[in-house]
Amino acid sequence: MKRMMDRIRTKGLLLTGWLATSYLLAASELPFAAPETVGMSEERLHRIRSVVKNYVDEEKLSGVITLVSRKGKIVYFDSYGERDESTGQPMERDTLVRIYSMTKPVTAVALMMLYEEGAFQLNDPVERFLPELRGLKVYQEGEEVAARRKMTVQHLLTHTAGLTYGIFGDTPVDKQYRRAGVLREKNLNEMLSHLGEIPLRDHPGERWHYSVAVDVQGALIERLSGQPLDEFFRDRIFEPLGMNDTFFEVPPEKVDRFAANYRYREESQSRRLADSPETSKFSRKVTFFSGGGGLVSTAADYWRFSQMLLNGGTLNQVRLLGRKTVELMTQDHLPAILQEPDPNATFGFGLGFRVILDVPSTGTLGSVGEYNWGGAAGTIFWVDPVEELVGVVMIQLMSSPYNLRREMKALIYQALID
Repeated sequence: MKRMMDRIRTKGLLLTGWLATSYLLAASELPFAAPETVGMSEERLHRIRSVVKNYVDEEKLSGVITLVSRKGKIVYFDSYGERDESTGQPMERDTLVRIYSMTKPVTAVALMMLYEEGAFQLNDPVERFLPELRGLKVYQEGEEVAARRKMTVQHLLTHTAGLTYGIFGDTPVDKQYRRAGVLREKNLNEMLSHLGEIPLRDHPGERWHYSVAVDVQGALIERLSGQPLDEFFRDRIFEPLGMNDTFFEVPPEKVDRFAANYRYREESQSRRLADSPETSKFSRKVTFFSGGGGLVSTAADYWRFSQMLLNGGTLNQVRLLGRKTVELMTQDHLPAILQEPDPNATFGFGLGFRVILDVPSTGTLGSVGEYNWGGAAGTIFWVDPVEELVGVVMIQLMSSPYNLRREMKALIYQALID
């Protein structure tokens, strides 16, 4: 391990704007700039490498990729460590990683593209398009009762649909999800058939609860568009934005760039291999296109997606969404939906994103109006419209106990100098 790390350290060049810009622009057509030209300090950005180096050298993480941009220009793009400890392959800037729930914002964008085309209204009942979910009851105190209102598309987009995940909880409804194998089906239609036989956990519109709602969004996209979700994503989002390394299924010719995924073991405070690139489900034939957590991507690809949002729905003369639609998606929708919103909430939720309402309560640096989301393997992205800033951090560690996400935000914001 140490010999491998010594070799990687000799190759791990810090990229802050002008370093190797000509090579990178030719290779990836990413817009690099010297940090000071967009109001950031190159010297202060170097602090990111020191923190990342400690995480890897102390064997807490195998590898880290960090990308920072401001005003549409990338000022820091660095990788450090290994993408696969068993082979000693280095973590590189084009390493493919499982983004899991960072798939959710992509699904929300896809659905809102159809909204802009008049395919539905936000207050439309979901059952109008997905009849499998018609007449769902709600499980309350040991019995199934009639829902107080119908589940709407807006409920799906805000995690207030009354659904659950079956993974994190142990309620009677969660147990039914596990018995039915929800999210382990062959395809989204099969998932809908199972969900149609299980009561809701909550009355729609009355509670925010993280759930399979985004996978239901994926099924809705398929029904409304007449395309499988993977094709819709490819044709309408990935190809137009130049996201050539984002997919549900890693192509055979790209498996050698796919990182291993690890899991933290609390009992031994160590890591073990959770998913190897060659045998991963992401490297085999995929038929269940999970809009809630099924994508593999790269830092550069996800930056393209994030910058499109910051630009108000457009990137490189390609427009996916209108400016007002992005504004709607990145506002807090919960107070208008929930019967009893929390007046002291730090976070709100838009249409596919967590939204920062109060910076001091977050315990780190940032801006009101920032929107973000993360993935189960420790990945994170955020878009700050106030500072015109995008941050993308990619690791592959399930059940991570570390505060890397908060630390990275502090390290990036402290580099602002205007």
